[in-house]
Amino acid sequence: MYDLLVVGAGPYGLSIASHAAAAGLGVRVFGRPMASWRDHMPDGMFLKSEPWASNLSDPEGRWRLDVFCAFRGMTARHAEPIPLDVFAEYGLWFARNAVPGVDERTVTRLAPCAGGFEAVTEDGETVGARTVALAVGVLPFTEIPAALRGLPPDLVSHSSHHAGLDRFRGRDVTVVGGGQAALETAALLAEQGTRVRVLVRADRLDWNDVPPPWERPWWRAARSPHSGLGPGWRNWFYAERPGLYRRLPERTRVRIAADALGPAGAWWVRERVERRVEVLLGREVVRARPVPGGVRLETAARRGGAAVLETGHVIAATGFRATRDRLGLLSPDLRALLATGTDGAPEVGPEFESSYPGLFLAGLITAAGFGPAMRFVHGATFTAGTLVRGVRRRLRTGPAGRRIPAVRGARVPVGARS
Repeated sequence: MYDLLVVGAGPYGLSIASHAAAAGLGVRVFGRPMASWRDHMPDGMFLKSEPWASNLSDPEGRWRLDVFCAFRGMTARHAEPIPLDVFAEYGLWFARNAVPGVDERTVTRLAPCAGGFEAVTEDGETVGARTVALAVGVLPFTEIPAALRGLPPDLVSHSSHHAGLDRFRGRDVTVVGGGQAALETAALLAEQGTRVRVLVRADRLDWNDVPPPWERPWWRAARSPHSGLGPGWRNWFYAERPGLYRRLPERTRVRIAADALGPAGAWWVRERVERRVEVLLGREVVRARPVPGGVRLETAARRGGAAVLETGHVIAATGFRATRDRLGLLSPDLRALLATGTDGAPEVGPEFESSYPGLFLAGLITAAGFGPAMRFVHGATFTAGTLVRGVRRRLRTGPAGRRIPAVRGARVPVGARS
């Protein structure tokens, strides 16, 4: 039985595995390395985060993105976006050098067992571990507006469903959303000859400013410091002090996690959108139905009025909603035992342990607990070191003989112990 089973091999899973291996733990990692970046993002996209804020984490800081870029003969510069395919290659390089092997099979089921947990792989093998770190990324949590749900995938898809956009050449596509995924997807579609429009619920688009120079007068740096989530003291707090963020009242944490760093386009994609993409502001899809050749969208304006348009395909770039109920690989009894916050996401302790002892969570699903940094690669560094300390504590503590407390709407199975 392993000390730690890491489910997921993206930036968070690989970083956790690196820290766990360095701590001498018996660790096993499952998942296709950097799958979201390799299989669910179209060619031509760029990393929105600054290169220096996009490192995966190993304890010694040896396997940074700038080191990889230098290895490839590139230079990672402040305010110069990194192509996503380069970032995906960096993750694979990190996995080869900082992680003790990755099993690329998918874990399809995770359940409690005597002494810990058992994971079942896609081909039926069962693997046991005393603790588990669930780092499943964002893909289980895709959010599509209610009006578009139920339509077939040839008419409606999520922006994360596309490794390429070639199938839409010469067609008519409507992208729903006003964030980076929507705007960059629309720009790429327009540049390949697709007739594309963006449907935005807000009355205007927000664009991130060009970041200030890395080196600048001290008084300007003091007024608006750099951080892994952008300049400014508020962003600095979110990015660099997740442990303090967790001490905020739950209602405040949940609100900030949902609203901070809202939909916005990167400065470097703005001209590409404004020059070539039709943008319909202040509109929301209220009904959708199939019609010959595509889908008919009925939209309502925020300030009154309705409009109808027909399109060949809708891409919903409408983000993700991380809740306990979407953790489908957990067995029903284990899933039911996870205490949740007001947003439906599982609660986590100060070291990322869920309410079920030995089950640790990482990434987007912990944003309500540790803040907006958990939505970005930058959060992996804090998560990896903190979570592995929690795993080591749990392994030392072992079963304490106390019953797991009942949680909201949950049933505690007979014999469940912490």
